[in-house]
Amino acid sequence: MTVTFKYDARLGIKLPNLSKAWDEYPIETQSETLAQWEKFRGNIPDRIKHIEESINYLQDQLYQESNFQLSCQINSDIAELASIINDLWIWYRTGEDVKVTHV
Repeated sequence: MTVTFKYDARLGIKLPNLSKAWDEYPIETQSETLAQWEKFRGNIPDRIKHIEESINYLQDQLYQESNFQLSCQINSDIAELASIINDLWIWYRTGEDVKVTHV
């Protein structure tokens, strides 16, 4: 029994796709899944850095924009990117407390 990882287009990373509770997986599956997750999890800081660069670019555009509607759209885009960063940090921290459990 293996755990699959599904690409999340919004976050730009693969996430574990658990079909049941973590404790219900065999220890071998848990170990394999954690090893795979660490590879994907390791990409999160780079993904966050890339998104932060996009936010900085949009902020520069926002400071120069005089059209109110465009300013609102840029502000909305910045908020969405910030939300993605928040979700990525949640997933990044998730890996810190997941352990192989003995049933």
